[in-house]
Amino acid sequence: MQTKKQSLIESLVNVSVGFLITIISLNLIFPFLGIENHIGKNTLLTIYLTVLSILRNYILRRYFNKRQCEI
Repeated sequence: MQTKKQSLIESLVNVSVGFLITIISLNLIFPFLGIENHIGKNTLLTIYLTVLSILRNYILRRYFNKRQCEI
């Protein structure tokens, strides 16, 4: 079983890697698709989605950890 701190650290590391992948991929794919590429807007969108991902990841991890302890 993971502690709450371990769950948070895992979520942060996982999402940080996703953040970097998203920033790079947006800058590569938007010009290819003909979408105007704004670094500031891309970063803001990525930060917003990253925060949602951290919350989702942490909540799901804690839920499944709690369920595992009950079984």
